[in-house]
Amino acid sequence: MKLVIAPDSFKESLDAQQVAFAIERGFQSIFPEIHTVCVPVADGGEGTTEALVAATAGVQISESVRGPLGEPLNAIWGLLGEQPNTALTAVVETAAASGLDKISSAQRDALRATTYGTGELILAALERGVRRIILGLGGSATNDGGMGLLSALGARFLDAKGEVLEAGGAALARLASIDLSQMDRRVAETEFLVACDVDNPLLGARGASAIFGPQKGATPEQVEQLDAALANLADISAKLLGRDCREVAGAGAAGGLGYALVQFLNARMAPGIDLVLEAVRFDEQLQGADLVITGEGRVDGQSLSGKTPVGVARWAKRHDLPVIALCGSIGAGAEGVHKVGIDALFTVVPGVCTLDDAMAEATANLERTAAQIARTLALIPH
Repeated sequence: MKLVIAPDSFKESLDAQQVAFAIERGFQSIFPEIHTVCVPVADGGEGTTEALVAATAGVQISESVRGPLGEPLNAIWGLLGEQPNTALTAVVETAAASGLDKISSAQRDALRATTYGTGELILAALERGVRRIILGLGGSATNDGGMGLLSALGARFLDAKGEVLEAGGAALARLASIDLSQMDRRVAETEFLVACDVDNPLLGARGASAIFGPQKGATPEQVEQLDAALANLADISAKLLGRDCREVAGAGAAGGLGYALVQFLNARMAPGIDLVLEAVRFDEQLQGADLVITGEGRVDGQSLSGKTPVGVARWAKRHDLPVIALCGSIGAGAEGVHKVGIDALFTVVPGVCTLDDAMAEATANLERTAAQIARTLALIPH
């Protein structure tokens, strides 16, 4: 029997690799000779770097970069292991350098926060010869339309006097011109793949500022201010480049960073889980499999929008494989996952307990639940 184990992390408890290994131990306790293939994955949010590095035997690299408010911090990016027939590939998470978790709630400032540090991570990858970059957009603290990232790559955003704008989305209200003449030439030689699990446009009621600005510290008045500033960026960029990507699905991700990547870097945007599964050659891993186990910390109606378990199930069904998902909790709308490829869903929490206890016992709970599933399978004559 071949078992493919492809979970996401259980947030704030276990990373995806730890989850996969716990499930593996549970099955091996009942089927000692089982052939297991562990493929820790993610959907473009936090943990994507670790998952891809682990799945491809790559390396994590630490860089000193600017944080969301300009403070120095160490951020991790990943250099993937050998990928046949592709350019040297890196994975960069926006959250690593420009994440909301890098600043306290009291310090959140959507007007000033910058993606410059994420651009510095891209530069570090280019210096190592990378020419294919997977960018995860989840968890940003920013609303600068990608100005910071592009500035790190050599673009200059100028006011009416020809002076460079200060960092942050609010400054885009005074943007008069954009100078791309000093952009790093290696950017044009690089393929950018954007892992995104939202479909928001750049502007308006469903745009970057209105939907995501408040969680980044923006007041209602500042939301309007930032939306107008991003509109100015889009207007000037459209005149400069002769195309307008403000309505592209996902343009509003990461405070408009999705827009900048598509508009200026010709990035390809796709569901994060699909980019990750493609990068780890998941179809190859599924060859000859009998069962797929996936999972994440919580499964609910939102899981249908492209979260890891549903993405894994969709790929598994191409091979007509049964899929079981494990999770820490089951929320409203979770039953919908059965219509999109997940055949059975189990919560690993054995009974009523606190969240802290559930997180502390996550490894043991995963192993026990996996073993019970294996015991059930053992009852079926082969």
